[in-house]
Amino acid sequence: MKPKALLIAAFTAVLLTGLGSLWLAPGRLQQAPEISFTTLRGQHLSMASLRGRPVLVNFWASTCRGCLEEMPELVKLYKDFAPRGLAVIGIAMAYDPPDHVVALSKARNIPYPIALDINSKAARAFGDVGVTPTSFLVAPDGRVVHRKTGELDIHEVRQLIAGMLTASVAGAQTTAVN
Repeated sequence: MKPKALLIAAFTAVLLTGLGSLWLAPGRLQQAPEISFTTLRGQHLSMASLRGRPVLVNFWASTCRGCLEEMPELVKLYKDFAPRGLAVIGIAMAYDPPDHVVALSKARNIPYPIALDINSKAARAFGDVGVTPTSFLVAPDGRVVHRKTGELDIHEVRQLIAGMLTASVAGAQTTAVN
């Protein structure tokens, strides 16, 4: 192949990759939306009330195979990191019958809060979530630092959360010393 043809092919590949990533990129959320949830247990939670700690928001459905497969990992993640400050909120999609959500959360003994998104308010606020599972990792300052449509790479998420928790502990120690 001639150098000019190679250059054009390389430029085209870079251009298509860039356009493809823009087309497939998740919503442009930079800050988590200021929304609130009522959990199955009647607890009222808001993103504002969770500020200062990492929050994993997981949109799921009882009929979603990927959601059900990642649930044990989310439970383990919650049990490992909640004592250090992580909050996990499971949000069941509007099309999921509430009785199915309640039954599944009981059957699986899910320890983190589960909210019903009956009117799709949360899904819209998080950038029109329509596919499950979709998860958002929110930093203690309220920034969305990771979004994943499909099953989470739990190892990657663990590292991100551990880094946030380590940074917040270090920041608290520095503040206490000053």
